[in-house]
Amino acid sequence: MAATHFSGPVVSDNGFISGTATSPIAVTTAQNINAAYGTTSATSGDTRLVYDKLTFTSTGSGETLRAFSVVTGVGAATAGTINGAHISAEINTPGTISGAANALRATIGGTSTTPGGTLAALQLDTNFASGVTLAASSAFVRVSDSGAGTGKVQNLFNIEAGPAATIVSSGAATPGGTIKKIQIQIGGVTYFVLAATTWS
Repeated sequence: MAATHFSGPVVSDNGFISGTATSPIAVTTAQNINAAYGTTSATSGDTRLVYDKLTFTSTGSGETLRAFSVVTGVGAATAGTINGAHISAEINTPGTISGAANALRATIGGTSTTPGGTLAALQLDTNFASGVTLAASSAFVRVSDSGAGTGKVQNLFNIEAGPAATIVSSGAATPGGTIKKIQIQIGGVTYFVLAATTWS
């Protein structure tokens, strides 16, 4: 199929649709179905390759972005990885950062004084069928030290001083009340993080 080129902004009053649920775009070789590439030399302000904003004005629900990867092939991701979304931020030579850089930034906020509901900056869900058996290495969060330069990131978490409710005083303390353990894996070995209802 020949490419169609536009020399200026393209506006649609009814959105854009590529394929449908019953007739999706079908490809037989690995490729980017939709792609956009750009560069910016702006010295201030924010440049965004994609900017989407959805305002909910009634009682409906939904997402501004829904990324959905479905696997139906047997033995998929051979010598590779399948992700619902893969978000990266790279600082390449000679680039440096004088502010902050994040591969993923999740922010929750607003101006409503009593928003109600269950709010979280990050929520992790599962959606497996009841009869599924998962591998022992399955986890809600998995951290890997990839690339040639391993051992560069020193902290698993960096909690700023701002969220005072998440910071407890230092010094000797004794857990009490109901004591639970949170199971984690480090290098394939099972460890437990202590959780207690009281701390003195």
